[in-house]
Amino acid sequence: MNWFEALILGLVQGLTEYLPVSSSGHLAIGSHLFGLEGAENLAFTVLVHVATVMSTLVILWSEIDWIVRGLFKCELNAETKYALNIVVSMVPIGIVGVFFKDKVEEIFGSGLLVVGCMLLVTAVLLTFSYYAKPRQKEHIGWLDALIIGLAQACAVMPGLSRSGSTIATGLLLGNKKENLAQFSFLMVIPPILGEALLDVMKAVKGEDTFGGIDTLPLVVGFVAAFLSGCVACRWMIDIVKKGKLVYFGIYCAIAGTATVLFSVL
Repeated sequence: MNWFEALILGLVQGLTEYLPVSSSGHLAIGSHLFGLEGAENLAFTVLVHVATVMSTLVILWSEIDWIVRGLFKCELNAETKYALNIVVSMVPIGIVGVFFKDKVEEIFGSGLLVVGCMLLVTAVLLTFSYYAKPRQKEHIGWLDALIIGLAQACAVMPGLSRSGSTIATGLLLGNKKENLAQFSFLMVIPPILGEALLDVMKAVKGEDTFGGIDTLPLVVGFVAAFLSGCVACRWMIDIVKKGKLVYFGIYCAIAGTATVLFSVL
């Protein structure tokens, strides 16, 4: 991987992590076009996901500060309940990470057909959530948090948008648009940072964590993903509030169909 490829893929990751079009799917397509496969591709994917988590911390810092300050009060207040819901939402992805990590890595190397099919599933989810009009709930409860967490766990499939799946699931459950984007972006922070910590531990043990990628492409990709992630995170929050997700469903349907056709022809 050279620095230009890292720049393009970093921009792709940062922009598509928050938009409901699947960052992993677009990274898989971009990596295929650049001829990047295996450990090199997976390691870079983990790195740029960490970069977008950093952008989440920047854009949603006031919300994170609100939660942390509330936790230090050591009482069952709104902030503590919110934090507990995030913990509940992490359980499914934690189970996948512990018991099915090797299987997930195999899926990432299985070609573009899976990516195309999952983009089509994302399109269906976004369309259903747009037309569904359930009764609006004031707050995200623990059961809804668990179900949204299950959607996040399913979104480890390349091409199935994590933000699209979690936000669409929350909308179908009757949660308010204003609450979902923030919750969706905050709930992904601990799992990705946990994955990054595991990679650092591998590096300490002397394993080739970054798949032989040079330092310059890693830095360029990280910075590109971080900066574009800051822009996309703020933009996506506004988009969810306006309820314009169906347009991304149309995009995913077109991209998924094209990817499936490309993979089978």
